[in-house]
Amino acid sequence: MVNYWLAKQEPSGPRGYSFEQLKKDKTTVWDDVHNNLALKHMREMKPGDLVLFYHTGDERQAVGIMEVTSKPYSNPKEDVERFIVMDVKYKKSLKKPVTLDEMKKEKKFKDWELIRISRLSVMPVPKPIWDMIIKMSQT
Repeated sequence: MVNYWLAKQEPSGPRGYSFEQLKKDKTTVWDDVHNNLALKHMREMKPGDLVLFYHTGDERQAVGIMEVTSKPYSNPKEDVERFIVMDVKYKKSLKKPVTLDEMKKEKKFKDWELIRISRLSVMPVPKPIWDMIIKMSQT
């Protein structure tokens, strides 16, 4: 069974990485996550799961979909074993980005972590919310 997630990334800045860059690279290592709850969510991810790529910063919008291609593993660039990474690949761009403001207007989203815990960088997306975001991206 496929699970659904959202992962945030700042598209600009010194350590930025955009969805357009992932599209060019085709695959990347998802790293630099240090928040305990976000790490817990990453440990639950498995190959085949789908992830909304969310641009933070000035954009604050879901822009595309990537697929998890590996189990989480220790970050070779970190000295702390609990910091993990995973491999992901480009899946597809959303027809139209879905902004945080648009999501906040949906009553069904009010209890979702994206709305409640704004600093969280990785979180599950309940299937009804995933389906609604995909639908919103089509219009």
